[in-house]
Amino acid sequence: MREQRQVAKAVAPAVKTRQFVFVLVDNFTLLSFAAALESLRIANRMGEETLYTWKLVSEDGAPVRCSAGVVFQVDGDLGELTREDTILVCGGIDIQDATTKRLLNWLRREARKGLIVGGLCTAAFSLAKAGLLDNKKATIHWENADSFAEEFEEVQLTKSVFVIDGNRMTTAGGTSSIDLMLKLIADHQGEDLANAVADQLIYSSIRTDQDTQRLSVPTRIGVRHPKLSQVIQMMETNIEEPISPATLAKDVGMSTRQLERLFRRYLNRSPKRYYMELRLQKARNLLMQTDMSVINVALACGFASPSHFSKCYRAHYDTTPYRERGSHAARLSI
Repeated sequence: MREQRQVAKAVAPAVKTRQFVFVLVDNFTLLSFAAALESLRIANRMGEETLYTWKLVSEDGAPVRCSAGVVFQVDGDLGELTREDTILVCGGIDIQDATTKRLLNWLRREARKGLIVGGLCTAAFSLAKAGLLDNKKATIHWENADSFAEEFEEVQLTKSVFVIDGNRMTTAGGTSSIDLMLKLIADHQGEDLANAVADQLIYSSIRTDQDTQRLSVPTRIGVRHPKLSQVIQMMETNIEEPISPATLAKDVGMSTRQLERLFRRYLNRSPKRYYMELRLQKARNLLMQTDMSVINVALACGFASPSHFSKCYRAHYDTTPYRERGSHAARLSI
């Protein structure tokens, strides 16, 4: 290990210390934050000098509770930063409520100075709400992708594990913070140091911005059938305007009956039922994560009428879209 540190230190170019400012918002995801912070700490250890410094801030300087219930003390509030600082907003669940007017104004002010601003996990929402991702590529946790795409049409949303577009950075959450930090460390201090950090983290598969965040369709459904995977992929990318089973079957070179048998055999449901479940899952995400009207949610998920949408939703989730949204709001207010 000593030799590894010496090699990492020997090959790293001399660059001045870089400071990261972690903005912790209510219910931030602990894993995304810790993964980023630990990468910096280990980089200092392996480089045997202070290459990176950091400080934790919250909106008002008060302690912040993460989504796991742990409370973190911070170093201060949203104060003035220097142009050399890098901001990393740490998002988590209920990011819409955590994105306050004060946070948005602060992000806009600091961004005007030319600072690099990043969002971990769901914090791409905060950056987009502040207008910092307009006409830029970005990513966000897959669970929030539907609502994000509906609200921020000017942002080029990708499925990558992380995205760096100019002086804006976003990650998909979870361990993707490690991938982003390894990229930054490699650019700043060389790939040997980044690889040494990855080894210390027991992180053997370093991902790039070309890697996607979700498992492949065959892995997710537990079935490796190329035509079935192709059909499901088409379904997932055509939620607002559903494709008929006959067209799906024709596009993969089989009959409608063959497609029916394929879904029954591997997924124990019809293609129509599976497609409906995908659409209802997206609808539920939109109800929970956006202020879209129920009518607009219905249209975004391929339902021609609110009554049909409500009927299908109730049959699947045993509640109506209106009650779902109301109960979700009630839980947040507790």
